[in-house]
Amino acid sequence: MGVDVVLKQVSQPGTSSKRRRLTQLDIVPDADDVLARICERSKLPMLSRVDPYGDLILTAAEMPQFLEEVETERKLATEDQERALLAAVHHLGERCSTELCTELHLEGD
Repeated sequence: MGVDVVLKQVSQPGTSSKRRRLTQLDIVPDADDVLARICERSKLPMLSRVDPYGDLILTAAEMPQFLEEVETERKLATEDQERALLAAVHHLGERCSTELCTELHLEGD
């Protein structure tokens, strides 16, 4: 039931969505369901949208809010494992906000 966070490069020559290609650049796996539990208990709007059984795709335009919410949860975290995971997720979010044509995929099981 973990939520892996995957940074993907998007290439789409032309206007057809059929030609859209995604390339995985980096991943923060959630093998111990830590992020899933954080999102489940979170009262923050974007993190509470994360579905441990579905996917949520975020763009660079959504990164300011996402990064703020991840940082808020990191400050509230009581376990080192949570803080480390949230720091890694924050790093991918920062990359998404600055690297052209990328998306952040939160992929549930």
